[in-house]
Amino acid sequence: MTMATTGQDVVGETRAFNARMARILGRFPPLHKIDDVALARSADGPWATPPRLPEGRDRTVPGRAGDVPVRVFTPPEVTGVYLFLHSGGRVVGSAAYQDQQLWDLARGARVAVVSADYRLAPENPHPAAPDDCEDVARWLVGTARRAFGTDRLVIGGESSGAELAVRTLLRLRDTDGSHRAFRGAYLAYGFYDMSLTPSARSFGEDGPLVTTPVIRWLMDRAFPGMSPEELRDPSISPLYADLHDLPPARFVVGTRDPVLDDTLFMAARWSAAGNATDLEVVVEAVHGFTMFPIEVGARELARGREFVARCVLG
Repeated sequence: MTMATTGQDVVGETRAFNARMARILGRFPPLHKIDDVALARSADGPWATPPRLPEGRDRTVPGRAGDVPVRVFTPPEVTGVYLFLHSGGRVVGSAAYQDQQLWDLARGARVAVVSADYRLAPENPHPAAPDDCEDVARWLVGTARRAFGTDRLVIGGESSGAELAVRTLLRLRDTDGSHRAFRGAYLAYGFYDMSLTPSARSFGEDGPLVTTPVIRWLMDRAFPGMSPEELRDPSISPLYADLHDLPPARFVVGTRDPVLDDTLFMAARWSAAGNATDLEVVVEAVHGFTMFPIEVGARELARGREFVARCVLG
C-alpha cells in the first residue's frame, strides 16, 4: 500500500473555507433536525442546484425492478468507461448534480462516464440502491464494447457512492467473477461501516455538512429497523466483507471527516487482502471536499482523473 498525507502547504486556505462553510450552514437546520426527506432533496438550502450541461445525455438501462436512469457523458475520444455512483447517504443526491465534474473527468481521462441514478430511501430502502448499481454494472460488462467501443471499465464514487462501488464489486465477484471487467476503483471518503466506525460515532455535531447525528439519520432511513449487529453483516457493511481478488483502488479522505476511520480501515483491509492500494489523507479536509472550490479539492479531482486514466490504459 502506498500512503501520502497532503494539503499541508495550503492548510490555511482549507481551514478558512471550512470556517466560512460552517457559518453558511449555520443559517440552515441540519438534515436530522429538518427530518423531512422531500425538503432535504429540494433546492431550499445553502447550495444552488447545479447546472445541467448539454454534454450530458439521459437514458435508461434495464434493471431487475425496472429501468434504471443513467446520465452519460461521452468525450470525443473514448479509451474506457467509468461507472460513477453519486453521494447522498442513499437518501439524497442525484446523477445530475455533478455534471461539470463528470464532464471534466470524461475529457481529462478520455472515458465515457455513466452516472447511475439509483433508487433512494426511505421510499426504496436497502437493497434497492445496490441492486440498481449492480444492474448498471452488469449492463456495462455486457454492452460497453458495443455501446462505447471499449470494454475497459473503472468504477467509483463518493461517500455512499464509494460504498456502493465496493458493494457492486463484491456482488459481481461472488456471483460470477464479472468484477474482473473493472480495472480499478476510485473511492472518495466512503462509508463502509453502517453501524458507524469510532470516528463517525465520536465526531459529534461540531462540523460542517456531515456530523454524527446526520449520519445516523441517513442510516435510519436507508436501513430501517436494523440493529448495530445486523448493520455489521458483511452484506450490509463492506468493511467486514472478504476483500480478496479486487481491483486496484485509490482511497482519499480528509482529516476532518467523520468517516475518516472508514477509509483508513478499509484501505488497510483492501491492502491486507492482497489488492493494490493507494491511500491519500488530506489535512483538514472535510467530508465532500472535492465538491468545493478549494485547492485541495481541485488537486484531488486532477489525481482522480489521472488514476482513472491509468487504470483504463494499464
